[in-house]
This record gives sequence, structure tokens and C-alpha cells, in this order.
Amino acid sequence: MSRVLVARLDSVGDVLLAGPAVRAVAHGRRSGPGRANDVVMLCGPQGEAAASILPSVTEVFSWACPWIANPGPPVSARHLDTLTDFIRHSRITEAVILTSFHQSPLPLALLLRLAGVTRVAGASTDYPGSLLDVRLRPGEDFPEDQPEAERALGIARAAGFDLPPGDDGKLKVLPVPDVTDLVGEEPYVVVHPGATAPARAWPPLHHAAAVELLEGAGHRVVVTGAPGERALTATVAGPSGIDLGGRTDLRTLSGVLARAKAVVTGNTGPAHLAAAVGTPVVCLFSPVVPAVRWAPYGVPLELLGDQNAPCRLTRARECPVPGHPCLSSVAPEQVADAVERLISGVSSLSTRRKVWHP
Repeated sequence: MSRVLVARLDSVGDVLLAGPAVRAVAHGRRSGPGRANDVVMLCGPQGEAAASILPSVTEVFSWACPWIANPGPPVSARHLDTLTDFIRHSRITEAVILTSFHQSPLPLALLLRLAGVTRVAGASTDYPGSLLDVRLRPGEDFPEDQPEAERALGIARAAGFDLPPGDDGKLKVLPVPDVTDLVGEEPYVVVHPGATAPARAWPPLHHAAAVELLEGAGHRVVVTGAPGERALTATVAGPSGIDLGGRTDLRTLSGVLARAKAVVTGNTGPAHLAAAVGTPVVCLFSPVVPAVRWAPYGVPLELLGDQNAPCRLTRARECPVPGHPCLSSVAPEQVADAVERLISGVSSLSTRRKVWHP
């Protein structure tokens, strides 16, 4: 059994979107008798929890990448040696580097070569020289405007790996835990108001109003958030919502999302976690990145937000437009209506247009 490194050095959502590619690498090569591989997942500290719940991952190694982490750690021989020493002692001879359109695989490929990796695959606009054995040219070998999960799977396939028979290529996580003690037995809707980038956040009072509307329509509402978001979740949950702010790690959150009728969230990690457990998503999507690439993948979806706002494709973390109009213009009533459509199984044609024809 070979040990293959799969690298995705970003945060929770990025790592979850790499899941189908990871399963392809674990399944083995498509050019001969299937032989399973051990997958060593290389990720950043923010993505470690997501990597630990991906099926087919044998081992997780977390490393803060100076050219991807924000803020990036100082570049030093000691910091780089942390990675190369791990690779040298891990019997890894092959690597698949997964990147987004704005990232280069070449700095990591150089470090992997120095650590003794003999076969490296990745997508690179720039000439890779001897750094890549398998190079995909974005825009030539594959289109950039495609879902990120499919982009990653395409890189794995170019390296010679494919999904096992019967694998539908959707996002998946390990079996979720029982969360009855947190959410009870009755059905509910989840509202997740937080986002790591302020440019992707719907206003807190809009969230609170949406919770009131959902409760008025007869739904129980569970509000989730990280430990640092307790004040936010308390505001949003109000007096009658179930406030789980700071009470769930990522695996527990997967259980909470899996039992929900629908999830309301921004373009952030829990949107992709909801997709990985098969729960419909109302996604308040700021167009700072393209929805065709980053919208929740493979589940019923309602996409809200002005996808042609002035902030479109800026990749901004802080909103560059006064008033944050791309999301603040979305009314709580629109969110409540979107939840009802998802629960009833009625898809929105406008969402399909926004995602697939930006």
C-alpha cells in the first residue's frame, strides 16, 4: 500500500471540498488493478478539524503555510524543516497538490521535492519546470468556472486516481454523532450567523429577524457558532431560539446540521459541512468570490445576495462598498421564504441561474 500526500492548505470549507479528490486518491489508480492508498492529508491549522472527519484520510498533518495562511507565519528554515522532516520520515513518494485559481502549487512542490517526493501533480498557470510531473493548465486543460470540488477531483484524476464504483462524487464526512442531548427530538432549522471574513456576513439583526419569522412560521430554530461568537449567537437566537454558540466542535456540528430540515448560513465552512451531510442550504452568498466555484455543492440550494454587486470577484475580506449592499439588501422575509421553498422541495430557478451563469 502506497502513502500519498494530498495537500489543501486552507480552511474548513476548502478541505471539505477536497473530499471527493481524497477518496479518489485513496481508491487507487485507474490505470490498473485497484489498489488502495493511505492518504496523508496536509492542511493548515484552520483546516485540521475538517481533514480529521473526511472519509479515507489515514493521517492528518497540520502546517501553517507562509504563502496561504492569513496572516502568514514568518518564513524560516526551522518552520520549513517542520514540513520537510515530516515528509522525509513518512514514506511519502507521491503528492497531489490541490489549489484554488489564485494559488500556485509551485512553492509547496519545491519543498516536497527537497523532502524526497518523486512524483507531484498540480494545476499551474506558471511554467513549473521540473517541479511538477503532472501539470494541468487552468483555462486550457480544464475550465476555471466550475465547482471547486470538481476542480480538485480533476487534479486527482489527472494524476491517475479516480473514484471507486458507486461513489457519486458528492461531499461526505465520517458518520455523525448523536446530538439529541443538544437539539432534542423535534425537527428544526439551523441558523449559522458567523463568518471568518466580515465581507461574507449578513447583519446580526437581519439574522435575528429571520429567526423570529421562522419561529412565527412554526419552526424550531437552532443557532450555531464558534466559541468567539457567543455574543453573536445570543443576539440572533433571542429569547426562544436554541443557542449552541461555542458548544460544538466541527464533528458535533456535523451532527447538528445533519438532523436539520435546512441550514441558513453565509459562504463559510458550515455551508460546505451542511452539504457534506446532505442538508439543504440557504446561502447568503457575497460575490467577492464566484458562486459557480464556491456555492454549497451537491445539495438543494437557495442562493441569496446580489451576485453583480460592485464587490464582485474582489476576494475582499472586509467589504469594500459602504453599507455592504450585496447582503444587507437581502430581507429577512426572503430568507424565511427560501427556507420554506427548500423544505417543500421547490427549487429556485433564479438560484440556478446565479450559480451556473454568473
